[in-house]
Amino acid sequence: MQIALAPMEGLVDNILRDVLTRVGGIDWCVTEFIRVCDRLLPASSFDKLAPELRQGARTAAGTPMRVQLLGSDPVCLAENAALACELGAPVIDLNFGCPAKTVNKSRGGAVLLKEPELLHAIVREVRRAVPGHIPVTAKMRLGFDSPDGALECGTALAEGGAAHLVVHARTKVEGYKPPAHWEWVAKVQDVVAVPVFANGEIWTVEDWRRCREVSGAEHIMLGRGLVSRPDLGLQIAAARQGRAYRPLGWDELMPLLREFWRQAQAKLSPRYAPGRMKQWLAMLTRSYPEAVALFAQMRREDDCARISRLLGLEGFNADPDLDVA
Repeated sequence: MQIALAPMEGLVDNILRDVLTRVGGIDWCVTEFIRVCDRLLPASSFDKLAPELRQGARTAAGTPMRVQLLGSDPVCLAENAALACELGAPVIDLNFGCPAKTVNKSRGGAVLLKEPELLHAIVREVRRAVPGHIPVTAKMRLGFDSPDGALECGTALAEGGAAHLVVHARTKVEGYKPPAHWEWVAKVQDVVAVPVFANGEIWTVEDWRRCREVSGAEHIMLGRGLVSRPDLGLQIAAARQGRAYRPLGWDELMPLLREFWRQAQAKLSPRYAPGRMKQWLAMLTRSYPEAVALFAQMRREDDCARISRLLGLEGFNADPDLDVA
């Protein structure tokens, strides 16, 4: 079984990838999408969203990172994919799942599921452009407003050359509203000869068990579930192996919160760093009562020094080799 960390734009940046992979249980992760329009991007565009390329395309914990591209021009995507490989990308992932209106209006993400022929052309051109040993993969939803075309889209991607598919088991219109239609993951797997990862609404070990039963998928991609429960991958792996596992406690999580805040302050201006901290903390409230109390204290706080005090960070120097696994 492989467990992947989902590429969530505006949330799972290099900081959160670093912190979450330190916990363990993640086999690989993916960058936020790199938007490709009508030109070859400069290397700086890749460095901005995929700084791990400077360290062998791995997070500090050693977890492999893949580069995700989003766009609709097959030739332009192929050229940028080739450049990404030159910069060190070990895998090129293509985004056909983003539901954001602004992205879809510019012919990116899930809107392309209306055009299976274009999906095939994009994967085919990217596959031709990158070295043979570098896999090309794709992430899709079940469709734009209906899953009726999911099998055709999955077939188009696989026959275009995708080494595997990640299927977010909802349509674009459904967004992130439950439930996820895991039965459609099984239907896609039935018509393609490549591995299919299940994605969507896996928040707990019990959710994983039900997803596996319904979808038949051996591999999974975790998104919000892992962000709100950082050791969910470890919990699932232990359950699959029949091992006992003690979930990560709040005291063990606090060093990760502090390291996240340290990196957020180093990367972002004082105007934006608090928002990033509160964004992750808000998601942790789903799993940790202690996060609820801390978020209540921090919710309206925008002073970095006061946030540091709330996190117990006065005089704190993060260990770059911090490991809580």
